[in-house]
Amino acid sequence: MATAGQWLEGARPRTLPNAIAPVLAGTGAAAWLGEAVWWKALLALVVALGLIIGVNFANDYSDGIRGTDDERVGPMRLVGSGAASPGAVKRAAFVCFGIAAVAGLALAVTTAWWLVLVGAVCIAGAWYYTGGKNPYGYSGFGEIGVFVFFGLVAVLGTQFVQAGRVDWVGLACAVAVGSISTAVLVTNNLRDIATDAQTGKRTLAVKLGDPRTRTLHLVLVVLPFVMSLVLVAATPWALAGFLAAPFAVRAHKPVRAGALGLALIPALSDSGVAMLVWAVATAPALAFG
Repeated sequence: MATAGQWLEGARPRTLPNAIAPVLAGTGAAAWLGEAVWWKALLALVVALGLIIGVNFANDYSDGIRGTDDERVGPMRLVGSGAASPGAVKRAAFVCFGIAAVAGLALAVTTAWWLVLVGAVCIAGAWYYTGGKNPYGYSGFGEIGVFVFFGLVAVLGTQFVQAGRVDWVGLACAVAVGSISTAVLVTNNLRDIATDAQTGKRTLAVKLGDPRTRTLHLVLVVLPFVMSLVLVAATPWALAGFLAAPFAVRAHKPVRAGALGLALIPALSDSGVAMLVWAVATAPALAFG
């Protein structure tokens, strides 16, 4: 039976910025419209956290039963390591999805019923990333999924449930957060190119190859700062987003240097920190700028 510490590691807490940053950015965009609603922001955060932890457990389960974690380089996986049974990890995933669904239903009831459909699509996207017979994460579409769900949907959804509409400011924030969130997955898949290719997991990194994947990472970590420049049209304080630049540079450094395997793990956490710092700096700039 897995220990509490192993379950915590299996939840992959280093990925939590992927859930927190979109809600911060979306709330900042709602505040720009003068419509921030803090209890809805908190519910949106519950949704995002439930989905990210749920997808982490779902990936652990699906990759574990397929055997793609047998030669894993990165953090420990519960099923692949044998620390927890596949059934227990699958149940944990659906408990997290259930929590996200309840919080999402509360937002739908108080905002718009069609958000229930959006929530269902998000949960399906989380599960079928590595689950089901034809997981899209195994076919090179994982990065698109992350950009859409943890960028566009998460940021614009957070803005919409508070302000009742979305605008170009929210879209710029969504592109910024989605880009660096995608960079986290690109780093992860770059690290696993060799083992993924051996197990038939055709990620985008496997398809692009090592050099072009590293170029893609650079584009993705630069794009948030392009969005900061775009947001200057809303407020000059949006330049505060550049406070995240040192972390983005540090995240790309091992990628640029050709690091492999375990040497790429710091780039994962640094990308997450860059994303969180960008959102923490940009949200109040929009709210009070």
